[in-house]
Formats: sequence, structure tokens, C-alpha cells
Amino acid sequence: MTIFTKIINGEIPAFKVAENDEFLAFLDISPLAKGHTLVIPKTEIDYYFDIEDDMLGRMNIFAKKVAVGLRKVVDCKRIGVAVVGLEVPHAHMHLVPINDIGDINFKSPRKEFTKEQMQEIANEIREAID
Repeated sequence: MTIFTKIINGEIPAFKVAENDEFLAFLDISPLAKGHTLVIPKTEIDYYFDIEDDMLGRMNIFAKKVAVGLRKVVDCKRIGVAVVGLEVPHAHMHLVPINDIGDINFKSPRKEFTKEQMQEIANEIREAID
């Protein structure tokens, strides 16, 4: 069982921004930028490109809604998308507010926010999602 499955099951807390029966979006606890969000399928699938085609399409539509809301909350040029898949053996995509291509470098120092700030950011994104 992955850490993401434990989040889905409520065993580990997370700053959730969106959820439906198939997918969950929550703030990365070690963000590259304010609002850095992870989108995951609730089904534990290790490799992103092993996700069945129809589900992958629905996941991208779900992620798009999250990205639109995120962009309303965080001042940025774009919401960058990254699929790395090495950190946790559970398929996921990163939605990262960016102003420059270097803003999505995973070797960059991570931002630090208090739990209260993270909750406020999550609330703002959740409210901004149509």
C-alpha cells in the first residue's frame, strides 16, 4: 500500500483540493511553488502510462479543472505539468504554478509553508474550482 493510498483511505492527512469517485487532488507537502498540487487515481496503479486509456482521459479532464482553479488562486503565467513517477509507486501528475521553465526543476529547493498556510491555499483552490 502506497502513501497515496493511505491518503485516499484517510489514514494520512492531506490538504485536499478536489475529489471525485476516481481521482484525488491534494497539495504536495514539499512544494516547488505555492499551490503545487498532485493529482492521483484512487486506484493504485504504479506507472502513469499503465493507466487505462479512458481513465487517463478522465484523469486529465479532472486535472484540467484543478489547474484552472489553481491558476485563479496563484499568480503565474502557466500551470506546468510533470509526470516523473519515481518518488512514489502510485501514478500521479504534478501541477506546478510556473513563470519560467526553471520553476519546475525538481532539484530546486522546496518552498516551506505552515500547516495553516497550506490549509488556506487548499481552501482557496477548492473554492476556485468550478
